[in-house]
Amino acid sequence: MRAKQKKKRKWLRITGIIFLLLLLSLGAYLFTVYRSLTTAVDTMHEPVQRVREPKPVTFEKKEPFAVLMLGVDEREGDKGRSDTIIALAVNPEKNSIKMLSIPRDTRTEIVGRGTQDKINHAYAFGGVEMSMDTVEKFLDIPIEYYIKVNMEGFQEIVDSVGGITVNNEFAFSQDNYQFAEGTLNLNGEEALAYVRMRKQDPTGDFGRQKRQRQVIQGVISKGASLNSLTNFGDIFTALGNNVKTNITFDEMVDIQGNYRSAAGNIEQMKLDVTGSYIGGVSYQLVSAEEQQRVQNELREHLEIK
Repeated sequence: MRAKQKKKRKWLRITGIIFLLLLLSLGAYLFTVYRSLTTAVDTMHEPVQRVREPKPVTFEKKEPFAVLMLGVDEREGDKGRSDTIIALAVNPEKNSIKMLSIPRDTRTEIVGRGTQDKINHAYAFGGVEMSMDTVEKFLDIPIEYYIKVNMEGFQEIVDSVGGITVNNEFAFSQDNYQFAEGTLNLNGEEALAYVRMRKQDPTGDFGRQKRQRQVIQGVISKGASLNSLTNFGDIFTALGNNVKTNITFDEMVDIQGNYRSAAGNIEQMKLDVTGSYIGGVSYQLVSAEEQQRVQNELREHLEIK
């Protein structure tokens, strides 16, 4: 009897040691993940100087807020233009995010220059700040935050999560790649070609915007999976190299804790435009009525009176 108890205590001790080692190993792993994440966020963090200082958002109170996403084609020696412009209105109480893609050729006032031009030229003229000011006036909503993604380096992000899966609506070719209709598994280089195609799409820039959203959502979905935990170093490095934002690490933690329920319900909005040539230049024109409709929907979602 005593021998059995001794043997039992021995196994309990061994089990306890194994459990403790697992805890220590997991703790070290989580610390490594945390350190890599904070390093990446520090690299990503890039404040902006605005003419109008945005009102701080109190995330603990779950206040609605807006984010401007810019997909910028930056190459060496070229500041680039924001070919992807997406406004996100986040409301945790309504458990939803309104997502509006603005065609890059939309004609509007470029705030800070006082001229009418294509909206994506705001970035070329004045960087993130002018883009935020211009989109803010165009939509008549306060935009507190931005996320800028370098589309040239986007392939690095896609490769860091091990590639993505998209559902292609029709067959086409781009940059020497053939994209068949249906479910496709894409690596980084293929994903970049996939989002660049525009001329073969019957819906033009709208189709490209849709493919861009597919790729972004594919990265988020793949990056959030447990399988990607083993690649966290590559993922954080890729994000640090290719993403800039004025959202701090502490704010990211608050957003994740208080707003994550909204992320599961993204409502796509569409801006109706009409193609036109002005002075020999092609533009997308938005009627006053359509602009007002979109403004009202976004303002209502952000609970702006």
